[in-house]
Amino acid sequence: MRILVTGGAGFIGSNFIYYILETYPSYEVTCLDALTYAGNLETLESALTNPRFKFVHGDITDRRAVFALFEGTPWDVVVNFAAESHVDRSIENPSVFLQTNVMGTQVLLDACRAYKVGRFHQVSTDEVYGDLPLDRPDLLFTEDTPIHTSSPYSASKAAADLLVQAYHRTYKLPVTISRCSNNYGPYHFPEKLIPLMITRAISDGSLPVYGKGENVRDWLYVRDHCVAIDRIIHDGRIGEVYNVGGHNERTNLEVVRAILRELDKPESLINFVTDRPGHDLRYAIDPSKITKELGWAPTTSFDRGIRETTKWYLENQRWWQRVMGGEYRQFSSRLYGERG
Repeated sequence: MRILVTGGAGFIGSNFIYYILETYPSYEVTCLDALTYAGNLETLESALTNPRFKFVHGDITDRRAVFALFEGTPWDVVVNFAAESHVDRSIENPSVFLQTNVMGTQVLLDACRAYKVGRFHQVSTDEVYGDLPLDRPDLLFTEDTPIHTSSPYSASKAAADLLVQAYHRTYKLPVTISRCSNNYGPYHFPEKLIPLMITRAISDGSLPVYGKGENVRDWLYVRDHCVAIDRIIHDGRIGEVYNVGGHNERTNLEVVRAILRELDKPESLINFVTDRPGHDLRYAIDPSKITKELGWAPTTSFDRGIRETTKWYLENQRWWQRVMGGEYRQFSSRLYGERG
């Protein structure tokens, strides 16, 4: 099988590439990535030594380059991870998110249609559903929950999902969509909550926590997510949406305290900062559909996942110190400096 992975130099995409190469010895994997600030070729350093892996530098919004890539290879599956994904950045500059997440997805869909790709899989997010109240733990997102976005980021992902579904209905393109809860694990770019807290705590830096840290997220270890996508692209029903959740709800403050315990650091490092605009209160996914249909369930507890993730960042400080370059430092200083 030949798989094209877009955005594979990023966090989840790179983990998926390593998972596929390890799990399927006969599969060939190609990564298409624009190598923006969150895409790092060093992340794929080990994969680049594998003869079954190829890296192509390119942008999914570049129609000519994308079609040229499809012209040369009959792809069995295209998995689209390529996206701008940081909510705070979307609040600063929405247009970049619309360009990549919506128009880039359209370019991929057009290429898949033109070259009759066997399956297009869109990696989406539970953020398209909006949020849930903190005082209703019984409520969960299902695949039938109406889309109700809160940020330019989630709106762009919802638009892409609707476009994917439209291409299936209008052109009979074979598609699937997965909507996952918050991922964490190795190679996670340090602007997101867990890697940000780990890297700052390692350096005894201030840990910026929005509001009172009461917002709740359902945390999913990245390898469990990779297994779910694997099940969907092989056995998932064409045209379906599958929610992928970790059954690991935690407040942001609980997450930060767990990291501090793992690193044996004091809670005095926590610095509560002004909340972000439109900050969703709670995400929680009901993954019963994928469990029932495809036999998938998360296997990594939050405690184990945080332990493994913290260990990885301790052992790979060269990686995260190098990716936290000037552009990221300027953004981080602007964001948390203004809100602190």
